[in-house]
Amino acid sequence: MRLPFFFVLLTVMIDAMGIGLVLPIMPELIVEVQGGTLATAAIWGGILSTAFAAMQFVFGPVLGNLSDAYGRRVVLLVSLFVMSLDYVVMALAGSIWLLLAGRIVGGITAATHATAAAFMADVSKPHEKAANFGLLGAAFGVGFVFGPVLGGLLSEYGTRAPFWASAGLSALAFVIGVCVMPETVTDKTRRAFSLRRANPVNSLRAIAALPGIRPMLWVYLLYSISIYVYPAIWAYFTTERFGWSPQMIGLSLGVYGIGMAAVQGGLIRPATKYLGERITIIYGMGFELFSFFLLAFLTNGIIALMLIPITAIGAVVTPALQALMSRKTPDSQQGELQGVLTSLHALSMVIAPLLMTSVFAQFIKPDAAIYLPGAPFLLAFVMMVICLLVFSRSRGVMA
Repeated sequence: MRLPFFFVLLTVMIDAMGIGLVLPIMPELIVEVQGGTLATAAIWGGILSTAFAAMQFVFGPVLGNLSDAYGRRVVLLVSLFVMSLDYVVMALAGSIWLLLAGRIVGGITAATHATAAAFMADVSKPHEKAANFGLLGAAFGVGFVFGPVLGGLLSEYGTRAPFWASAGLSALAFVIGVCVMPETVTDKTRRAFSLRRANPVNSLRAIAALPGIRPMLWVYLLYSISIYVYPAIWAYFTTERFGWSPQMIGLSLGVYGIGMAAVQGGLIRPATKYLGERITIIYGMGFELFSFFLLAFLTNGIIALMLIPITAIGAVVTPALQALMSRKTPDSQQGELQGVLTSLHALSMVIAPLLMTSVFAQFIKPDAAIYLPGAPFLLAFVMMVICLLVFSRSRGVMA
């Protein structure tokens, strides 16, 4: 299974590169096609992100259930193929509405992460799941190392160059998958597809009904909303607060990617082995709280860069949470579980971009009562406190 394992990690990495490639140029691109100020661009950025997330929320369980019924291979390959075409459309887009349409289609195809996670659950023993989910996170982090840096460099050739690069990377992943990806869903674990059950609400009910899962789903949602402050406003926040260029924004995201890859690829295994998943999650949330509070008031870009590796330590939370839930879920519902988690993450992406960019815009506008570009990080801090309290109250439920 080494080549398929490598392909799934490569797919997640290329997905992250495709997302990261375009992050540094989004403020400039939106102003280019729509006009207006940076505050206006931030609002449109939130709308584009929300459209992307809304499609993930609706289609995450659909693809998860499809992968339980028809297999991981076909869902991954079709998604990658359509994703490559979608990036071509966005590269040619001349209006904000075509960019919006591109993000809608992109949100549907981006549910490949759920299928990749279901594949990992298929091939992992129970004690291996946290580490292997961590490898998925590490692959995503590696993509963020190269993606934003490459996107910043490609911005020298115009705001469309990163989209062409993303299209090529997605097409490359598709070709590799055709050659090496087997099917891991067997007749024993295959579950008939039900459109009624693929509804995100019904899928959520089915997974939440499993013993001990419900409180962990709440934790996952609250945590996802709070940490989405980074992709939601980072480009706008660093432009406003530190005057960073697209190249510098790409570099900073690359530093975060290195830290996240190191944490999820290396730290998660010994952390869960020696501390256990629950303590690992608590420590991870603690590091996020520390970072949010400092970023809210920082005015020095160098210190912000130095803080990024500390922030990345919080990346242990997601794979540890996934492992807790995956061990409590039957093999026949692994795809459904990952689809539900994709939907919850997507729901956080619906809520967070509009919320965080609106708060950002309110605190940087000329007539703002208080000028505080870091205000969204204060909001994220409060939400992380709530998340930690909910998690603490669930002690013993997942035993």
